[in-house]
Amino acid sequence: MEFNHTSVLLTETIENLNIRPAGIYLDGTLGGGGHAYEVAKRLTEGGRLIGIDQDEDAIAAAGERLLPYRERVTLIRDNYVNAAQVLKDIGISQVDGILLDLGVSSYQLDNEERGFSYRYDTALDMRMDRRQALSAKDIINGYSEAELYRIIRDYGEERFAKNIAKHIAAFRKDKPVETTGELNEIIKAAIPAKMRAAGGHPSKRTFQAIRIECNRELEVLQSALSELIGLLSPEGRLCVITFHSLEDRIVKTVFRDHENPCTCPPDFPVCVCGRKPEGHVVTRKPILPTQEEVAENKRAGSAKLRVFEKSRGDMVK
Repeated sequence: MEFNHTSVLLTETIENLNIRPAGIYLDGTLGGGGHAYEVAKRLTEGGRLIGIDQDEDAIAAAGERLLPYRERVTLIRDNYVNAAQVLKDIGISQVDGILLDLGVSSYQLDNEERGFSYRYDTALDMRMDRRQALSAKDIINGYSEAELYRIIRDYGEERFAKNIAKHIAAFRKDKPVETTGELNEIIKAAIPAKMRAAGGHPSKRTFQAIRIECNRELEVLQSALSELIGLLSPEGRLCVITFHSLEDRIVKTVFRDHENPCTCPPDFPVCVCGRKPEGHVVTRKPILPTQEEVAENKRAGSAKLRVFEKSRGDMVK
């Protein structure tokens, strides 16, 4: 299957990266290489693009797409949470811009065997990196009912989380839940019929929750953002595209904390904590896709772009 993925907020992201032709750029979620291609295209001989992705199919597809610029592109199969070490291993301590396009790619959703989508009846998998042991099947069958409830409630923001977890626990007493089709039927039975008719597919939120848990998506994002800001050169920019409120909340909070890290009580006349701003948030409100983009690609509908710029004089230690 060909790795097809429509890059969301492409023009807006490239504009906000403020690309310097001889700069060094990091795409931490390479996917099919759509954003990376536009970055590489704008670089001169002195410029460099490092692309990271944990999915071997993405690395292969991006490698093909970026062939015209191969002399300035380095692709590495890893998770962006390890970006500092990945860059250090190739002799880079600072970059001029970083891009993260979070969530699951169209290719992963549309590839039946990957088990990400509720639209196909296939084995439960959902691993972005197929080298890892934990799969969606392990979570559904191995986690306690209370753990499943917490995940579906917190990561799926699903109002029927308790009932869905209860139904999963009841089903697996007789046999393991093995396919996306079986999970779909369990979720359907756990949600009142009149509620199933509204708000999209009944499995959408639960599948999102299991995928986030399987790939530790929020944990990775939370622990990586501060380190990524630390990798930026003066006036370098970090652009992050999120697809649901949980991710967006983390990005918004971390960006704000790096813009205003002072921990002194508000009534202190002067700062005594000594924590200095590392830069500023470029996007007071997130940049959203245009109506035209959403009409062409409905998966862009929930996308939000936030941008952080490193201070001019803040040199990385």
